[in-house]
Amino acid sequence: MELLLLLLILLIQANSGKRRIKCPPNFLCEDRNIPWNYYSSGDHLIGIVLCATRFLPVMLSFNMAPYKMPYSMTFHDMSRSLRFIFAFEVINKKSQFLQNLTLGYNLHDDYLNPFGTSGALLDTLTSGEANVPNFSCGRKDNLLVLLDSAASDISIQMSTLVGTQKLSQISYEIVSEALSDKSQFPFFHRTLPKQGIHYPGIVQLLLYFRWTLVGLFTSDTENGENFMRTFSRMLVRNGICVVISQQFSTTQLTAPLRDALSKWRQANVFVHFMEYVPLLDRVLPFHVTFMCLPGPTEGKIWILALLAKYYMQSNKLFKYIHSVWSFPFQWKKGAKPDALEDHILVEPQYQDRSFQCSFSKHSLSAKGRKRCTQKAPVGNKRSSMRIKSDQKIYTILKTLAHALTAAYASRSRRRRKEVRERLGAPMLQPWQIHPFLDKNEFCNFSLFKLYLDQNRDPAADLDIMGFVVIPKQHSIEVQMGSFERQRLIIKQEALTELKLLNKSLPQSKCVENCHPGFVKQAQEGEPVCCYDCIPCPEGTISTQEDTKKCTKCADDQYPTENRVQCIPKRITFLSYEEYLGIILISFTLLLFITTGFILIIFIKYLETPIVKANNRDLSYILLVSLLFCFLTSLFFIGQPRKATCLLQQVVFSIVFSVAVSSVLAKTITVVLAFLASKPGSRMRRWLGKSLANSIILFGSGVQIFICAMWLGISPPFPDFDLHSQPGEIILQCNQGSIPMFYVVLGYMYFLAAICFTVAFLARNLPGAFNEAKLITFSMLVFCSVWVSFLPNYLSAKGKSMVAVQVFSILASGAGLLSCIFFPKCYIIILRPDLNTKAHLMIKVGN
Repeated sequence: MELLLLLLILLIQANSGKRRIKCPPNFLCEDRNIPWNYYSSGDHLIGIVLCATRFLPVMLSFNMAPYKMPYSMTFHDMSRSLRFIFAFEVINKKSQFLQNLTLGYNLHDDYLNPFGTSGALLDTLTSGEANVPNFSCGRKDNLLVLLDSAASDISIQMSTLVGTQKLSQISYEIVSEALSDKSQFPFFHRTLPKQGIHYPGIVQLLLYFRWTLVGLFTSDTENGENFMRTFSRMLVRNGICVVISQQFSTTQLTAPLRDALSKWRQANVFVHFMEYVPLLDRVLPFHVTFMCLPGPTEGKIWILALLAKYYMQSNKLFKYIHSVWSFPFQWKKGAKPDALEDHILVEPQYQDRSFQCSFSKHSLSAKGRKRCTQKAPVGNKRSSMRIKSDQKIYTILKTLAHALTAAYASRSRRRRKEVRERLGAPMLQPWQIHPFLDKNEFCNFSLFKLYLDQNRDPAADLDIMGFVVIPKQHSIEVQMGSFERQRLIIKQEALTELKLLNKSLPQSKCVENCHPGFVKQAQEGEPVCCYDCIPCPEGTISTQEDTKKCTKCADDQYPTENRVQCIPKRITFLSYEEYLGIILISFTLLLFITTGFILIIFIKYLETPIVKANNRDLSYILLVSLLFCFLTSLFFIGQPRKATCLLQQVVFSIVFSVAVSSVLAKTITVVLAFLASKPGSRMRRWLGKSLANSIILFGSGVQIFICAMWLGISPPFPDFDLHSQPGEIILQCNQGSIPMFYVVLGYMYFLAAICFTVAFLARNLPGAFNEAKLITFSMLVFCSVWVSFLPNYLSAKGKSMVAVQVFSILASGAGLLSCIFFPKCYIIILRPDLNTKAHLMIKVGN
């Protein structure tokens, strides 16, 4: 059986040279366009796919393969390959890195397209002459890892293929975030941050300078579309408006800019994502457009979404550019690069002298390939070609050598029981080095300030470099700040330098700032960055510019006139020191003294007929009650306290009830006296002090009972009013139970209404001195005051309410005093001749 299998294998190998692929592509066979690769043997082989093809902006041709493009389309940049070759030679010479191991390389070009890359990958992964996947024959290359510097889409294609071989892929370019998914690409390793690491920095930069109106311009590529989609969302989330959005092809402008730039003249900041196109080619359409726009055009700021330092020279096309900003990696402080030659010196015939090149095309291969095997080191004498060495490539290889040494050391420890020499041990397999590469030691060896983020992907601190365009002079490089650990830092010295150069940063917003004290209001049909500024509503403030929502002041504070600050409210109450309080106290004392003076007169002339008329004791009770009525107004003036709040309404209502009850008793006495004067009247028995005292006790007793219920249910208490008057905290007495307050007032109104009605009916009783007329006028004044009290009291606020009640107390008491007692005092003092019993008994008709 084994012999049969051997014969079958030999038969397949014999016939393999005669096989042909079906429908082979019709490629041209010119030597300069034949795919190439450079090869050097070693203990471990490193596959390299780089972009050594330079792209020229010429219309694409679709009738030939990408790596067969005309000479005007692409050209081979030998310097990129030489940088790798030189780095391998340096690493192999330093024995401390590899410990008697050597690294070989198999270097291919990706031809800037996925189809060319696939051929390079198949050639790298296949150890035989034919590019047959997963089929090994011939030499053993010991392929260890794959290095690539391809674009994102090509890098994803490579990861998909090499991942099936468990081959670690190391990328030394900035590629897509999608490759961070370890479930799909477990063998992919980054040496530089992923695409978009600086996007948050650009957003923070725009927010810092309040550039809320921006334009986005990208290449018409997949990466450009990803940038436009990702970055636009970040801007919208942060309230920045993208008013101009344009994609450019790699060869020409795809849409006119005139309308957009003319409509949004306020937009002075443009963010550009460029691929394959020089900056001057991108500037040209803008320059032409700005030249055609009427009026002056302010200098525009170009922010390049590139993680690289951009060097700019003066050019007349930069007339409308203020500055060009880029985001290069920060260098480690004090980091010293390894000793390498600054430039590799290469002889013109380097390829012919140092490599043995041959063309081969196996029958199973889709294409032929020019293979060059290195046979001599890089020359460095009498050269006419200077190529700058690449520290980044050297750092990657040094990191790889470190991981390789650690892998062998780890395997030696596991084989401690088996004593054997290293040369006798089997070579390291590709998947065995993967755990050591996963530690990402490149951050430690790199000269840049790299670190690992929360996903253990490389991240970097960035500088913010700006090339400021100075008319008729060379551009000036200014470090505007940095972006460290995802935090923006702006150098104020750079802003000062720009001011000294008369190149202050322009504004880029739809409208001027809304000053503190105002709030933004969106304009209908316009972007959110275009708004109107309206004052903050009453009781609110805004302390910053462009505030979206005003802040309400605390209850014990109120806004200033310009609504930019909350200040403590003033504590106010009807005090003795203010003018209103002084006036009310003055009237209180005046009426109190006047009442006391009248009481003294009545006591002095107590035996005169006019004092005795209509019950002298009722006059004394009424005068004393009026004295207390005027004094109760003092409870309402001054800072409210618990005692004064309890007493003011209760004492006021009881004292006034006694006064009104006394007036009612005098009125009833007048009526009964007239009725009792008729012959045979039975009303004479009702005359006397007992009826009057009963009326007073009953009228005031009911009010006392109501007040007791009030104090028992919900008594008044000191309180403060925060909202009635702006800027004031009004100390006042809370009435407790509002219904009980109106019950007390209602009962007093009821007594006054009865008294007024009885007096009005008795006003025409015959007699020279009819006191019912005086009582009618007094109660008319009393009722008028207290009927107008309610609307005024309810409409007033703060201490004005207290003043209204004090005024009503004084006015109603003064009305009773003046209408009832002033006419009697006039007769007692000025007309004593009328103060006789005969005169008082004269009938009206006589």
